[in-house]
Amino acid sequence: MGMRIFLGNGPWYKEGYYGVRAGSRWPHFEEEGNQYLPFPFYLAYATAILERAGYECLLVDGVAERMREAEFIQRAAAFQPDITLLEVSTASLETDLRQAQAIKDRCPQTRIILSGIHLDMYRPGFLDEHPLVDFVLMGEYDLIVEALVRAIENNGDFSQVPSLVYRGGDGVARENPRGDVIQDLDSIPWPARHFLPMLHYWDLPGGIPEPSLQMWSSRGCPFKCTFCAWPQIMYGNNQYRVRNPEDVVDEIEAMVKEYGFRSFYFDDDTFNIGKRRILALCEEIKRRGLKLPWAAMSRADTSDRETLKAMKDAGLMAIKYGVESGSQELVDNVQKNLNLEKVEEMVCITRELGINQHLTFSFGLPGETWETVRKTIDFAKRLNPETVQFSIMTPFPGSTFYQMLEQEGKLLTKDWSQYDGGTTAVIRTDALSGKDLEKALRMAYREWDWYKLTRPLHDFRQLKRVLSRPKHTWHTFKFLAARHLRRMIHTNA
Repeated sequence: MGMRIFLGNGPWYKEGYYGVRAGSRWPHFEEEGNQYLPFPFYLAYATAILERAGYECLLVDGVAERMREAEFIQRAAAFQPDITLLEVSTASLETDLRQAQAIKDRCPQTRIILSGIHLDMYRPGFLDEHPLVDFVLMGEYDLIVEALVRAIENNGDFSQVPSLVYRGGDGVARENPRGDVIQDLDSIPWPARHFLPMLHYWDLPGGIPEPSLQMWSSRGCPFKCTFCAWPQIMYGNNQYRVRNPEDVVDEIEAMVKEYGFRSFYFDDDTFNIGKRRILALCEEIKRRGLKLPWAAMSRADTSDRETLKAMKDAGLMAIKYGVESGSQELVDNVQKNLNLEKVEEMVCITRELGINQHLTFSFGLPGETWETVRKTIDFAKRLNPETVQFSIMTPFPGSTFYQMLEQEGKLLTKDWSQYDGGTTAVIRTDALSGKDLEKALRMAYREWDWYKLTRPLHDFRQLKRVLSRPKHTWHTFKFLAARHLRRMIHTNA
């Protein structure tokens, strides 16, 4: 009888909030009542690779299924796994370790493997501090988990498994060198979606229709933003790797047929790199006659009008651009290599082509002041995107940003449970305290909610949309008005 392997994304809650972890480059808390839910790509890819190798697997996404902790642990325990692999994060680590211990208590035979974006566990000392944990897989773990499982199954030599933290036969914890990132993305199977509640996953930038399929067409990012954790921690480098456009569209077609998706979203690190590939992908989508709206995570400066028009002609309905700040100096301070004038130009072109925009901004970049906060809020309103996301900059341990803040004494805590960036500041700047940054976040959303409520009065495009969808607009108005009132009370408290 072969090894039984449980792979899990455990539930993560605090009062009034649910946590998102696996699939998110920014593990954080969402307000109860929100719908955002990322697809757990690494867990699903790892499960597919293990199933291809002949192992019996069970993949459970406790976040997507809105499970309570007891139910998640019961699902794992009923499977009686020989191996338990949990994806964890910096902010959720306390919860993750508690759940791992509960599974171990119910299944003494299981070996506990942790993976995910928490650099502090990528060292031998972590195993010494947490005897419960048998192995830690560093970074992009989906391909290397098979080598680890084979070594466990055959009582093999763990020293030959790349990117592994383990205990040797003498009980001493060791760390193996990182292996290469996956180069041939077409060599791995599509994610194991058959275990998951596929119609629950929700990321609809610019209002693409639901249910929506979340996809990767590439991995990696050649840019070197100091705050971005995935290139630094998950990949360990800035290599950009792409899939064959035909295989990408094969996967979309198959998933649309199986689940009835009405749109799809490319949640790549940076989708729009490589004009020839993007044009080939768009041509393939059109050749297959998919005729589905879609969206993509992109940079505002790596496309041109021709590429955006080709994407639009292939069904692109919405695009996400990371902007971060309305201050060029602050953007330069984190080595984002992004010209804000170019951002404004490309947002205008994107709008002219009829593509909705979702823009993301963060408060707390080095040099942040009340003046730059005001610049960011005003810039967001001037760009006038369909939707925005504001957050508080949160430094992931191991990132260049974290190291800089630690050296400068600007970290407010090392209580990892507070490192979610959604509601709590764990840093300060020279001019702003943590409380100031939290106030800036509330102020930004309060102003944006009011702006969104009133912009149909001065934006004909938005007014047409309101008049064409009166019932939907009335529900949206009530929701935004109530949220705006709550945020006004909270901000002024």
